[in-house]
Amino acid sequence: MLLLLGAFALAPLAFPWLAARLGARAFYIAAVLPTAAFVYTAAQSSAVANGDIPFESYDWIPPLGIELSMRMDTLGWLLSLIVTGVGALVMLYCRWYFRDKSEGLGQFSAVLLAFAGAMFGLVLTDDIVVLVMFWEVTSVLSYLLIGFYHRRAGSRRAALQALLVTTFGGLVMLIGVVLIVVAAGTSSLSTIIADVPTGPVVDVALVLLLVGALSKSAIFPFHFWLPGAMAAPTPVSAYLHAAAMVKAGIYLLARLAPAFADAAPWRPIVLGLGVATMLLGGIQALRETDLKRVLAFGTVSQLGFLTVVLGYGTRDAALAGLALLLSHALFKSALFLVVGVIDRQLNTRDIDELSGVGRQAPVMATFSVIAVASMVGIPPTVGFVAKEGAFTAFLNEALGGSAWGWVALVGVAVGSALTMAYGIRFLWGAFATKRGARATRGTRATNRGTGATNETPDATPMPVTAWPDPPIGFLGAPVALAGLTVMAGLFAPVLDWAFAPYADTAPASTPGVAPPAETSHLALWHGLEPELSLSLATVLVGAIMFLASRSTGWDRKPRMLRFTAADGYHAALRGVDRLSVATTTFTQRGSLPVYVGTIFVVLVAAEGTALVAGGEWTADLDPWQTPMQLVVAPLMIAAGIFAVRATKRYTGVVLVSVTGLGMVLLFATSGAPDLALTQVLVETVTLVAFALVLRRLPARMGEHNASVWPLARAVLGIGVGVTMAVVAIVATGARVADPISDRFPALAYELGHGKNVVNVALVDLRGWDTMGELSVLILAATGVASLVFVTHRSASLPAATHPVPSTKSRTTRRRPLVETAEGVRLQTSANSDSPRAWLLGGQRMRPESRSIILEVVVRILFHTIIVVSIYLLFAGHNLPGGGFAGGLVAGMALVMRYIAGGRYELGVAAPGDAGMLLGTGMTLAIACAVVPLFFGAAPLTSTFFEGDIPVLGHIEFVTSTIFDVGVYLVVIGLVLDVLRSLGAEVDRQAQELRTRGADS
Repeated sequence: MLLLLGAFALAPLAFPWLAARLGARAFYIAAVLPTAAFVYTAAQSSAVANGDIPFESYDWIPPLGIELSMRMDTLGWLLSLIVTGVGALVMLYCRWYFRDKSEGLGQFSAVLLAFAGAMFGLVLTDDIVVLVMFWEVTSVLSYLLIGFYHRRAGSRRAALQALLVTTFGGLVMLIGVVLIVVAAGTSSLSTIIADVPTGPVVDVALVLLLVGALSKSAIFPFHFWLPGAMAAPTPVSAYLHAAAMVKAGIYLLARLAPAFADAAPWRPIVLGLGVATMLLGGIQALRETDLKRVLAFGTVSQLGFLTVVLGYGTRDAALAGLALLLSHALFKSALFLVVGVIDRQLNTRDIDELSGVGRQAPVMATFSVIAVASMVGIPPTVGFVAKEGAFTAFLNEALGGSAWGWVALVGVAVGSALTMAYGIRFLWGAFATKRGARATRGTRATNRGTGATNETPDATPMPVTAWPDPPIGFLGAPVALAGLTVMAGLFAPVLDWAFAPYADTAPASTPGVAPPAETSHLALWHGLEPELSLSLATVLVGAIMFLASRSTGWDRKPRMLRFTAADGYHAALRGVDRLSVATTTFTQRGSLPVYVGTIFVVLVAAEGTALVAGGEWTADLDPWQTPMQLVVAPLMIAAGIFAVRATKRYTGVVLVSVTGLGMVLLFATSGAPDLALTQVLVETVTLVAFALVLRRLPARMGEHNASVWPLARAVLGIGVGVTMAVVAIVATGARVADPISDRFPALAYELGHGKNVVNVALVDLRGWDTMGELSVLILAATGVASLVFVTHRSASLPAATHPVPSTKSRTTRRRPLVETAEGVRLQTSANSDSPRAWLLGGQRMRPESRSIILEVVVRILFHTIIVVSIYLLFAGHNLPGGGFAGGLVAGMALVMRYIAGGRYELGVAAPGDAGMLLGTGMTLAIACAVVPLFFGAAPLTSTFFEGDIPVLGHIEFVTSTIFDVGVYLVVIGLVLDVLRSLGAEVDRQAQELRTRGADS
């Protein structure tokens, strides 16, 4: 099981590549893994039924007691068969559904396969904390699948709605999981259920768990997200919303019901909301004209049915619930896939535009009737077996005096009648030859809230819809699923044998109700009993309901409720938007001095309070440690004072940099060459960034907006300085234990296998800090780019140019660059001879801005500097350097290319995307944290390799070097992003302004 789970995690990575080469045929390969998982699960059937439960475990996070444990009992076995079996058929169906389409198939196939793996793990894991992780993974993946048609606003809204609702429920459920794990003292589901914890805390935890389960399974009041999710491709609806995702909540209810159904909050919530959902979904399904939405609201109704049956918590209800779980997965997946065939062949799902399809597609119509018969509960389908079992369980409870038994019995009976009504509506809408003209623009109006339509009836026969026969393979999956509903019904005794181990874990009856004389069994025929009469009555009443809704026009009237759960969702979103706008308006005043001043006021107030309330101050100070401090400190103080008094922006920036360069001297003379090297590089890059920004600002401060409140600013500045000085002084005497840094040299060598303590600490001992800093760098780069670029980081970079061989001599000449609407290209004129250029971009610079000497120097030094940066990267583990310093050196090389050759030269030097560098670097860093987990080690644990290699000699390699490479790439990406946004893009905008001014 763990091996299959690992395969599900890794296999999707190959499908973007496979789909690009095979197109829709890649789904054949995608179906292999679910099929293998299905075969493995089926092979465990005998062992599971006999109580020999397969179990595999791997200690994932030992300090927290969290394991990757997989336990295949009866419930997990059935859900695994459904998830993998239906998943394999849907994969094969996708091959025909997406025929002649290629856009987005790589991502779609990968995400769909990953979703199948997440569901496989969810229904088999025995650790409730890991279950929550799989739970949220399915929410994220379903968001990607529902939003597959991302260019459609409706798809994006539906995907976001499903994500918000299910993620909200998942977060609430997480709190419940924490409470119940603390109460039970274990995160093992099987242990929690075997030794049931009780008490008020457990009751609260159960309510929170139910919120997660009900929101995931689209139970009222969370039901509205599922009909909206019909914006997804039909295979997604057939899999996620019939057989997989919505079953996650039902699975959790079924898992907990045998143990917790008698808890005080359980039945009022589960049965009350389950019955309400069954009735609301059934009523709305009768009012829809889109076949897919008919099935969507029918699914909502059936999920309510499943909630009532599996959540009731008795032995007979549990047995019927598993049969109902199986039947629903089969018939609802089949019906969704049938709708997909109709939609793909006719480009419509509207019942007002379909007529006579049944006569032209008899095979598809026949198996659709079989699937609907299972949904309604007509023999010999498994749906009939399940409904009979549910009626038996609830009738016994009701006659035994259980009030909840009566609630369940009446609710399920009325809901079953509605199921018959909308089942007939589906068959009539999809396949019947109708009377009444199709709706036209002049006669049809759609209600925005419910999708119901009002139209002028017409008694003339509708034209028969022309039906192009689909490929045989397209019908394979729905035909197989519908056929299985009959086969499962005929083999009801086998299902009874297979499902009995789960049913036997539940009590025979609810408290206060006498157990039935004999336990119920799944069978096609129990004789002439009250349950059979009740079942026949629901079928007849349902048929009458459909006829009445059609004859009275009730199915075409506007929505009945003025306010629905969906309206509540939209009102909540509007409230959040308005609150965010109000908060932003209040806090974001558009004034940088206000922002900085607020931060400093809070700093002085908080630290000052802590200092005053902290008791006696002690200090351990030396006047100085090195003579260099006596020289450098006065210079830094003077530079700071002059920077405050500077009237020109660039002068202020240079003076601030003097304080930074003073720190370089202090680091260098204090035995910290790494810090000195990094500080000088940071100061240089920062000075360049400031210089790029200052080009677009007035030279003098206060030229456009004069500084206000100078006295208040001075007081605040002095306050911040004094506060930080006092904090530094007090901190020297506040230590009560030996610092951990005293052990860093030994730890760096023993654990990190390096002699450079600073670098090993950054990438190994304190790697989490560095990862956080990388995230900040990426956010900063992205923020700068988003403020400057309109669409994309590299949207306006000039095209790279290349030397071309001259026909006149063996020397290489270069064609001049010509700017066009499409970018920069080589001049193709025959008279394009030009002097040799050291840098290609230099040819596009204005003569007064060009320096040949600078071009020569940069051309000679650029590659040498890159080599030096790579040396610093790999030498940094034992010598001064590292990924950060190496990245800054490489960034400085790019700065040189930009200064010497302008934005065109930057495009030649770094034609790639800065975002790719940032993303690749962060991915490497995250991989260094994640990969050790698979080997039972802590995140960011490094290992050491050494050996002798011919030519190279003795080689030593520490895996934390990979983390350092990630740092290297992130730093280069940051510098490149700054150069492209504040440099190249600002240059382009300035050139456009000059061009417009010249034209006008």
